[in-house]
Amino acid sequence: MSTLVPTAVVTGGSRGIGRSIAETLGKAGFQVFLTYVSKPQEAEAVAASIVAAGGKAKAFALQVGDSAAVSAFFQDHIKDQVQLSVLVNNAGITKDGFLIRMKDEDYAAVIDINLKGAFYCLREAAKIMSKQRTGSIVNITSVVGQMGNAGQANYCSAKAGLIGLTKSAAKELASRNVTVNAVAPGFIETDMTTALPEAVREEYLSHIPLKRFGACKDIANAVAFLASENATYITGQVLAVNGGMYC
Repeated sequence: MSTLVPTAVVTGGSRGIGRSIAETLGKAGFQVFLTYVSKPQEAEAVAASIVAAGGKAKAFALQVGDSAAVSAFFQDHIKDQVQLSVLVNNAGITKDGFLIRMKDEDYAAVIDINLKGAFYCLREAAKIMSKQRTGSIVNITSVVGQMGNAGQANYCSAKAGLIGLTKSAAKELASRNVTVNAVAPGFIETDMTTALPEAVREEYLSHIPLKRFGACKDIANAVAFLASENATYITGQVLAVNGGMYC
């Protein structure tokens, strides 16, 4: 096993926070396998940027909400082929709306990708890491999973569920020397948040004690720390990276 390449799997790694995580882990010395659902050109561009910086990376199409597809991915590309050192469950979607008007399918779709998808990937990674007796799993939750948010009952449910999943998995996998933690981003500058009306942005800013929005790199650095040798005695924790928005 020691001759295999230490590899980090980052789901939803083609843009925004996922891209920053993938590139940061690439610079940290991991081979990076990043997954995407649409826009393969964006995912390939991330892989190319990691390679250009001297690292190793590959992009894979994967629908994390499909249990069979996740099992096949880990069987075909991970098991006995690389050393699975890190799994980052970052893939996620939003389908916002007030709960009294939220459609069943919109609630289910967000749970399927954001929570069940993370569970499917974690389960497959746990099988491999347990056998290796080493590994780090990081789930990307959210500040709204801790404090709630109007219009996001589905998203908040999934992100809160990730916290429970993190803590339960940490207890189960500790005896195998596998750590499981979560990072909870606050308001982070991404393409989606940049497009919000200025009045909305100012309202969010008023609730952040540090009086600035976070950068994708802030989340990536937190993930890289939890995936490093400096965090081997940390498990079952939620690291909030939110500028003090929710303490």
